[in-house]
Amino acid sequence: MPIALPVRHSTLRVHVGKIPVGGGAPVVVQSMTNTDTADIPATIQQVAQLARAGSEMVRITVNTSEAAAAVPHIRDGLARVGLDVPLVGDFHFNGHRLLQEHPACAEALAKFRINPGNVGAGKRRDDQFGFLIETACRLDKPVRIGVNWGSLDQELLARLMDANAASHAPQAADAVMREALITSALESAAKAVEIGLPEDRIILSCKVSGVQDLIAVYRNLAARTRHPLHLGLTEAGMGTKGVVASSVGIGVLLQEGIGDTIRISLTPEPGGDRTREVVVAQELLQTMGLRSFTPLVTACPGCGRTTSTYFQELADRIQSFLRNSMPEWRERYPGVENLNVAVMGCVVNGPGESKLADIGISLPGSGERPVAPVYIDGERAQTLKGDQIAEEFQALVIDYVEKRYGKSG
Repeated sequence: MPIALPVRHSTLRVHVGKIPVGGGAPVVVQSMTNTDTADIPATIQQVAQLARAGSEMVRITVNTSEAAAAVPHIRDGLARVGLDVPLVGDFHFNGHRLLQEHPACAEALAKFRINPGNVGAGKRRDDQFGFLIETACRLDKPVRIGVNWGSLDQELLARLMDANAASHAPQAADAVMREALITSALESAAKAVEIGLPEDRIILSCKVSGVQDLIAVYRNLAARTRHPLHLGLTEAGMGTKGVVASSVGIGVLLQEGIGDTIRISLTPEPGGDRTREVVVAQELLQTMGLRSFTPLVTACPGCGRTTSTYFQELADRIQSFLRNSMPEWRERYPGVENLNVAVMGCVVNGPGESKLADIGISLPGSGERPVAPVYIDGERAQTLKGDQIAEEFQALVIDYVEKRYGKSG
């Protein structure tokens, strides 16, 4: 019996370009460039890489006049290579001025991201926030009101801290900080609606850098709003630390039906590939059973029975081949993202796992006969042996994909 997927909390649906967010729509993967936006060729190249890796919207920094002026050219450059990925403009401090000076920038963007802690203070804050929202209203653009732990509205925080100090049962400072994040998001959303932005044009986020804080904040926020929520652990870090922390925090919330878009904010290693954050986000959603993006390979971890590294090399080869094939296969083979492939290293679990996969191979372990049975749709189809097992199994995978998912299949 299929396992029921969690019901999403948000009831409002926002469209970012052609991408639906919230209201029961699939959880959306997004990412962000780290190029200088004013460098048009470099930014086009990185947005294209992220989009082809599977990022369904891409955020770009709009922090200078040169960056704002570049945005329409970036949009046009992407169109020339056949990419219609929505661009999200990330505004801080001077966004009101940049949109006023560069109206074509506002028109080229699919969504604005506004940090209410960075749009000024007092009357200036109200005017500048108001201008950004009015621009979104006029151009029919959605807005993410993105509050951040590291740039929280200090006036709001001081107000809540004073109220907490005067309370008969004051809370700990970190609890007040969490409440300030949520209050900032909700008050800013209410202000945007008051200015004229429809409710179904607003996405909210409250970004923090600690896993338990993330879970606590979003549980509270989800209980108090109908707006779609963007999840992400800000400043998640590098390598396995960033992957683990983001996956744990976001995974817990997704399992509870909280979250409509996600970003894995990894710090790239020097010279590292920016698309890794997209791959991690996709694999998080896919391993949780929430969405399918690319065929994944089941492979054993290896033990004393698998003294050869051959099965590891084959698993890596097949996984890389499948992911690299997806840009073409998405259109050519509808449904291929649900394909299950197994590459196993010995006779203990190899045949069983291979039978459960759509197509699987059980390689010989230490002391076993040097043959590799291949199972297709649960049945033993043939046995491979010799020096060309990898090439022959890859050919069998291609043949299986064509027969099962090809339009004539």
